Amino acid sequence: MKISELLKKEAIELGAKPASKEEAIDIMAGLHEKAGNISDINEYKRGIWEREKQSSTAIGEGIAIPHAKNKAVKRPALAAMTVPCGVDFDSLDSRPVRLLFMIAAPEGGGNVHLEVLSRLSMLLMDEKFKEELMSAPDKDGFLAVIDRMEAEKFGKPEKNSAPYDNNVSDTVADGQGKQQYRILAVTACPTGIAHTFMAAEALEKAGKEMGISIKVETNGSGGAKNILTDEEIKSCDGIIVAADKNVITDRFDGKPVLFTKVSDGIHKPKELINKIINKEADIYSEGRDVRTAKYEKQSTDSNAVYKHLMNGVSHMLPFVIGGGIMIALAFLVDDYKLDPSNFGMNTPVAAFFKTVGNAMFGFMLPILAAYIAASIADRPGLAVGFAGGVLSMNGTNFLALADGKTDGISGGFLAALFAGFLAGYIVKLLQIITEKLPKSLDGIRPMLIYPLIGVLLIGLVMCFVNPVMGWINTGIGNWLKSLGGSSKLLLGAVVGGMMSIDMGGPFNKAAYVFGTASLALENYDVMAAVMVGGMVPPIAIAISTSLFKSKWSDEDRRSGPVNYIMGLCFISEGAIPYAAKDPIRVIPSCIIGSAVAGALSMAFNCTLRAPHGGIFVFPVVGNALWYIGALAIGSIVGALILGVIKKRVVPEKSAA
Repeated sequence: MKISELLKKEAIELGAKPASKEEAIDIMAGLHEKAGNISDINEYKRGIWEREKQSSTAIGEGIAIPHAKNKAVKRPALAAMTVPCGVDFDSLDSRPVRLLFMIAAPEGGGNVHLEVLSRLSMLLMDEKFKEELMSAPDKDGFLAVIDRMEAEKFGKPEKNSAPYDNNVSDTVADGQGKQQYRILAVTACPTGIAHTFMAAEALEKAGKEMGISIKVETNGSGGAKNILTDEEIKSCDGIIVAADKNVITDRFDGKPVLFTKVSDGIHKPKELINKIINKEADIYSEGRDVRTAKYEKQSTDSNAVYKHLMNGVSHMLPFVIGGGIMIALAFLVDDYKLDPSNFGMNTPVAAFFKTVGNAMFGFMLPILAAYIAASIADRPGLAVGFAGGVLSMNGTNFLALADGKTDGISGGFLAALFAGFLAGYIVKLLQIITEKLPKSLDGIRPMLIYPLIGVLLIGLVMCFVNPVMGWINTGIGNWLKSLGGSSKLLLGAVVGGMMSIDMGGPFNKAAYVFGTASLALENYDVMAAVMVGGMVPPIAIAISTSLFKSKWSDEDRRSGPVNYIMGLCFISEGAIPYAAKDPIRVIPSCIIGSAVAGALSMAFNCTLRAPHGGIFVFPVVGNALWYIGALAIGSIVGALILGVIKKRVVPEKSAA
C-alpha cells in the first residue's frame, strides 16, 4: 500500500484560505466527508479536538498533522491542504502552518495503514518534500510528488517490514557480529500515529549527521516496532525516551535515561543526543517516577491532581459497581419478614450475594488510595497507598490501639483521598532521598526501602489524622441525613444537574463519586438522585426526536430510539453525539431535566443501594414507582424545553 492510496483527489484542497484553526479543521473534515471516508463528521471532529486538547498537532516548520482514531472513520484515509498565506494553528514554534495532512484511522480493524502513515510522517521531515508539495500546480502534481518521494525514500517495502526501521550505517558490531548502538531511543505520542514516527525519523537523521549510531523503538498504534533488545540496552551509552504517554521502562534499570516530550524528539534531536553523550542523563532505577516531561512540566497542579484522582476513581469503580449491585440483589431476593433486623442475610441466596458484595465493596477505599498513590509514584506507591486506604477505612488511631482496638470511626472517602495523595508523595520523597545511595543498593529500594519506610510513615500519619477525618466523615453523614425540605431538594437538583453538564466528564464523575461516597455513609437518597439525573439526557433526547421530528435530521431521528435503551441502562454518554452537534441548546435542556428528576427523587424519598444498573436495579429502589415518575417527569421536561428552543432543520434541496 502506498501513501497515495489513502489520499483521494476529493480529499485534497490546494491554496486554501482558512481564517482560523477551527476553520482549517472544518475544511479538512469536510474533505474527508466529501471523499466518503467518515460516517459522522461531528463525531470525527470531536476526536480531532480531543487530540488537540492533549497537545497541538502543529509540530512546527509550517506543518500540522491533526488526526483522530474513532468509530466515525469508515476506512483509513488522508486529507491534505495547502495554505500559502499560512494559518495560526497553535504551532509549537508559533509559526503559521502552510501544509496540513489530516489522518483518519478506524477504531477497529487491521493496522496495515499505520505503516503508510508512518512513512508520511517521516517524509514530512524532508524540507525538499514540503516545498515541492507547496508548489504543486494541481492535485495530480501533488500526488505525483508523494509517489516519487516515497519511492526514493523507501523503495519497495519488504514483506513484514516494520513501519520504522533504523538503518544507521556506522553501527558497530561486537565480536559475534551483532549490531551495537551507542544510543537507544523510544518514541510515543498519545495516539501513536504521526508524531511517534516523526520523532523517530528526526532522531535517526540527527544520529547519521553526528556520526552516532542510534536505534529507535516506536510505540505506535499498531504496537511497539523495532523493539530494543536486552543486549542492545546493556551495551548502549544511554536511552532517550521521547514520549507523551507512559512506556515500559523497567528494562532500563541502571542505565542513563533522558525523559522528554515527543515534540523535543522532533525539534531537538541533536540536543537530546548530546545530553546522552555528555552524560547529562540521570541513572534510571526501577520504581522511579517514569512520567514524561509532558506531565511533569506542562501539566498544571490542578490537572495533575485531577489526573491522580481519576486514576484512583477509575480503578475503584468496578469494585463499587460490582459490589453495590451484588448487595442490591441480596435485598431483592431476601425475605424481609423473616428477620427485619437482618434483612439481606435471612436466606442462603441473599447471604451469598450480600457477603460477596460486601467483600468487593469493602475494597473501595483501599483501591482508591492505592491507585492515587500509584499515579503519583508509579508501582512503588501501590502498597503504601493500599495500606493507607485500609487504615483510613478502619479508622485506626492511637487512642483505640491503647484500648486494644484496631479500628475506630472510619474517615471514609475523604480519609482515603488524603491517604492516597500522602502515600504517593511519601514514596516520591523516598525516591529522591535514596537516589544517592550506592548503585549496589538499587535492587532493594523498590522491594524493601519504599514499602517498609513508606508503610511506617503512612501508618504514623493516618493514626494521627483518622480521628479528625472520622469526625468530618460523621459530620457529613449526619448533615446528609438531616437534610429536609428545600435543602434536600436543592442537593438533588445539583447532583442530578451535574450528571448532564458533560455526560461522562469531570462534572459527571464528581457527582457520581459523591453519590458512591454517600453509599458508604449509608445515605442512599443521594445515589438515587445521581442515577436518575444520569438517565435523563439520553431519554430526553429520544423523546424529543420522537415528538419534534422537524427539529432533527433524518439520521438523528433514526438513531434517536437507541437512546431510550441507553438512558434506561444509565449510559449518559448516549447523549454526547447530539450534544456535540448543538451544545448551546441540548446541554442546558438536559441539565434542567436532570435537575428536575434529581430534585423529585429527593422529594419522593427515593433511595438506591446500588451505584449502577439503571432500570435493572429498579426493583431495589426505595419508592420505585415514585422514582419512575421522577425519571419520566425530568425526561419530559428536558425533551419539551429542547423541542421548543431547538431550531427547525432546513431540508436539503434535491438536485435537479
